[in-house]
Amino acid sequence: MGRITLEKVQKKFGEVEVIPPLDLTIEDGEFVVFVGPSGCGKSTLLRLIAGLEDVTGGEIRIDGQPATNLPPAKRGLAMVFQSYALYPHMSVRKNIAFPLKMANMPVEEQNRRIETAAKALNLTDYLDRRPGQLSGGQRQRVAIGRAIVREPSAFLFDEPLSNLDAALRVGMRLEISELHKKLETTMIYVTHDQVEAMTMADKIVVLRAGHIEQVGTPLELYHTPRNLFVAGFIGSPKMNIIGGETAARHDAMHIGIRPEHMDIVESGGSFVGKVGVAEHLGSDTFFHVHLAEMDEPMTVRATGEVGLRYGDTIHLTPQADKIHRFDKKGLRIA
Repeated sequence: MGRITLEKVQKKFGEVEVIPPLDLTIEDGEFVVFVGPSGCGKSTLLRLIAGLEDVTGGEIRIDGQPATNLPPAKRGLAMVFQSYALYPHMSVRKNIAFPLKMANMPVEEQNRRIETAAKALNLTDYLDRRPGQLSGGQRQRVAIGRAIVREPSAFLFDEPLSNLDAALRVGMRLEISELHKKLETTMIYVTHDQVEAMTMADKIVVLRAGHIEQVGTPLELYHTPRNLFVAGFIGSPKMNIIGGETAARHDAMHIGIRPEHMDIVESGGSFVGKVGVAEHLGSDTFFHVHLAEMDEPMTVRATGEVGLRYGDTIHLTPQADKIHRFDKKGLRIA
């Protein structure tokens, strides 16, 4: 079991409140991602759950039992950090076995757990190597293996892929998602990368300045962001936000249009601008279009290659049923 409940959990450092009182429930077996910009409190919130930081107020429950005052070792959780924190003089096997050895677990049970974790993480052929003989992705898998053998009720990941290059990040992202399907164990994952959040999560928690802005599935946040912050943060490239007279015509203070919901037309479009930089990705082309009504370029996604060049005039029409409207407080208008 791995149900985690936060009730009015608060964190202050001195007089500075970094986590205002918040409520959150993470169901058993869910893959939940905390996402937000740097300094939003996502890692602090994870450390409160892990017991690495003391809460200022509120209650943390794990499987219905009070855990607020329990030390980290008594919470039944396993944490994987951004740094691998492996012992360089130990083999992969000994690194993975370390928490089991410290718990005085019988050697036969240690070996069973090590072999199971190594098989799940494709590390069986590397058990006798040392960390210095492994790639960055393999070292991160060893760190994850060290967490798996503890058989925790939940895994806590604190930006575990941020030290890897782009290709390894994609591969490890898939491996962690596959691992979640195999283990069916609760996982909480912290990242500032909303692409990781969108592709990995069952449920996303969007944070800003310690506040929860929205909780929902990736597609719920993508299609129905509750405010301008979520609208601009979730999605890559980000949603185009337009104000002024254009928004007023839609009875809104601002409207949002995603790049793929803006159609390129031959003439008579709702917007007329000049093509700026074009990003050619093969399957898609992203045009950055300069419009009089926007301070920054509008991003437009086109399928495949489109015969437009830098400086060309472009006519655009938004898909009417895909326009997001926001009021003067930045909240979504139904």
